[in-house]
Amino acid sequence: VEIGESVRGEDVYIIQSGCGEINDNLMELLIMINACKIASSSRVTAVIPCFPYARQDKKDKSRAPISAKLVANMLSVAGADHIITMDLHASQIQGFFDIPVDNLYAEPAVLQWIKENILEWRNCIIVSPDAGGAKRVTSIADRLNVEFALIHKERKKANEVDRMVLVGDVKDRVAILVDDMADTCGTICHAAEK
Repeated sequence: VEIGESVRGEDVYIIQSGCGEINDNLMELLIMINACKIASSSRVTAVIPCFPYARQDKKDKSRAPISAKLVANMLSVAGADHIITMDLHASQIQGFFDIPVDNLYAEPAVLQWIKENILEWRNCIIVSPDAGGAKRVTSIADRLNVEFALIHKERKKANEVDRMVLVGDVKDRVAILVDDMADTCGTICHAAEK
């Protein structure tokens, strides 16, 4: 990485998403932050729309890493002064940092999109493809003044759903499925079929 102009005394914003080639993008971000810091920029803000390794925010089994904490440490050590991210998988990730973190929410934009693009939105039902998203769908349903439903899924192992049970009445309604992130899209496809 080579910074193409003087950043001495400047507020620098580096925009880099933590998806796609995740490790390449993360390493590039860390090097860019460090390059700006040692080039005497006054403040470096990392704008990370999709926080890398956000799903690994706790130990779910013994000897498992807490990778989101490691990423937070690396960003701080590289020299980031401020982090701006969106819809963290778990808001507790903000506590992994000793620097300010702004966790922005897509919900207002989602609500606006639903109202502008779904003609029958007043007769819709907001559906969570898993029980973990219940809080998210109740918030959207409350703001739209519509009902919500959720799908309870049972897994045998990671990324493989065994069976799904629909809780709520979706008959003759536009079902709007809302999820926070998609890996293989298996869950949301099964939920849509249900």
